[in-house]
Amino acid sequence: MAINVARYELNGSTGWGVVSDQGLTPLRGAYETTGDLISKGREEARAISAAGTQDNIPLDHVALLSPITTNQQYVCQGTNYVSHLLESGIDPKTQTFNMIFRKASSCLAPADTDIIRPAHVSLLDYELELGLVFGREIKGPETVTWENLADYIAALVITNDVSARDVQLPQWQFYKGKSYRTFGPTGPWLALIDQEDVKHIPKLHLQLSVNGKMRQDAYADDLFFQPPETLTELSEVQDFHPGDMLATGTPGGVAAQAPGKLTMFMAKLLPEQKKWEIFKKKGSQNPNFLKPGDQIAARIATDDGTIDLGVQRNTIVQG
Repeated sequence: MAINVARYELNGSTGWGVVSDQGLTPLRGAYETTGDLISKGREEARAISAAGTQDNIPLDHVALLSPITTNQQYVCQGTNYVSHLLESGIDPKTQTFNMIFRKASSCLAPADTDIIRPAHVSLLDYELELGLVFGREIKGPETVTWENLADYIAALVITNDVSARDVQLPQWQFYKGKSYRTFGPTGPWLALIDQEDVKHIPKLHLQLSVNGKMRQDAYADDLFFQPPETLTELSEVQDFHPGDMLATGTPGGVAAQAPGKLTMFMAKLLPEQKKWEIFKKKGSQNPNFLKPGDQIAARIATDDGTIDLGVQRNTIVQG
């Protein structure tokens, strides 16, 4: 059974606690980082959950922090839902490679943070994503399957890959366009999983609304490159440590949409600078890009509540 564990601040001190309907029960151990919690604190969390202790703090008495600490890696997959491939103008039948990039971990922020739109950014977009939190070190090639996934992944979490499209796309700067401070609201908590929970991952329902209007609504079974395949591939490339996070991509419904085929053909005939001037002008006419005052609500859970990663609520503010 998945166990929800939050990182919180109370009276100037930070800690971790098991989240239940009754509130938050603090863990006694001192776990400074997400990696510390994953490596040393999971058994304590399971014991607290099993005991059903009543030593609870109301959630509204604490400030919930990002459950992924800034020392951890924030690795991402791009265009990894069939629905997002299609809206990006990509035929899934032609998608032969797994797009991987990173965000600066300094973009990590609490689930209820205000998202700051930098002064020079006008095309601000949202990307609700399921985060996989590593449970062990990976130092070389591994073969990951659905049957052993929990040997590698310790927890699930919500993250929003906030993106400045007018930086990311014209400059081909995924890292820069997605790494501004507050561009990675994460949490409100981790859902610690075991192998029995893995079967529920494809049933996770991702939903994001802006000002009460649903923008993204999909299930994780729409992932193009599934977690076992991606983890196997990445194990051949880089090291991972407990507490690192892989954001698995966003479903369709983002503000940025691919232009029509004729527009794309004509754009190839234009000088680079002129092409992106037109891109920004058309983007400024798209009402779905985020503006100061917009309210985002994002949730990931199975429909039956077996796994519930909580809800993020964010307001866009002008930088």
